[in-house]
Amino acid sequence: MPNYIAIDGGTTNTRVRLVCNYKICDTEKQNIGARQGSDDPAAYKNAIRDSIALILKRNDLREGDITAILASGMITSEGGLINLPHLAAPCGIRALSAGLYKTEIPEISSIPFTFIRGVKTGGVDFADTDMMRGEETELMGLLDGLLPDTLYVLPGSHSKLVETDGEGRISTFSTQLTGELLSAVARGTILQNSVDLTESETDTDYLKRGYLFAKEKGVNAAFFKVRVLDKLFGCTKKQAYSFFMGAVLSPEIENIINAAAENVIIGGKAVLKAPTATLLRAFSHKNVTEIGEVEAENATALGAVRIFEYGSGK
Repeated sequence: MPNYIAIDGGTTNTRVRLVCNYKICDTEKQNIGARQGSDDPAAYKNAIRDSIALILKRNDLREGDITAILASGMITSEGGLINLPHLAAPCGIRALSAGLYKTEIPEISSIPFTFIRGVKTGGVDFADTDMMRGEETELMGLLDGLLPDTLYVLPGSHSKLVETDGEGRISTFSTQLTGELLSAVARGTILQNSVDLTESETDTDYLKRGYLFAKEKGVNAAFFKVRVLDKLFGCTKKQAYSFFMGAVLSPEIENIINAAAENVIIGGKAVLKAPTATLLRAFSHKNVTEIGEVEAENATALGAVRIFEYGSGK
């Protein structure tokens, strides 16, 4: 069976995974991404080179034992290893496979590189235009590929709401700065002493209260109520965090509720996935499915392999 190195290159982090027999066998993470790559390309390349070398050494493999290095995400942007144009939606596995870009980067490895392009929508009016790099690959690794007429929710720093068409292709999507907003407000405003981001679970009642208050009065007003709850009402850290989370997620939940698709599949990490699912089940009639933690973590690497092998008929 073929062995692959799958690189998920983000803005601030890079994950390098060894895929053997369609299973994740090893992972190496570097706290460097395309943002740092713009300033110091050599350090970026060295980090990727070192990660590959470590994985090969730990698993008693040589470069010749690897079929290809499959790279997706911000690694294909202006700050990454190569800047590739996006593919236009609608876009499914056929288009992603046809758009693969193969090259060699000998200063990193003698193993050939294959880059997976991102996807964009629109292009004329900014309101209808969006872009992704990496999420298209992640989507192809969820549930063995995309289902037709489904809304996929990928929570994270830049949360994606992705709709598919009747052929199971990415048809349209929108991006929310959910994770970055949550972190920036909790750490960079007066709420820094009221919101504890180390909380891993939410209080369902206060999560719903935060959502409803933000929906009625606006997210801005809801944010300050977190301080009121903390200082004047003696709420616990978990309750304050939950109200805050509900407020942050409120616009995103509304967008999901207003989407035409009745089936919603949520990936990503539990810290955002779980409260998103809780609110949708409480305030919508959508059929909500949560992807398991292991499946979500492995989706990008497995999606890269599926895209790569699609054209070869494997």
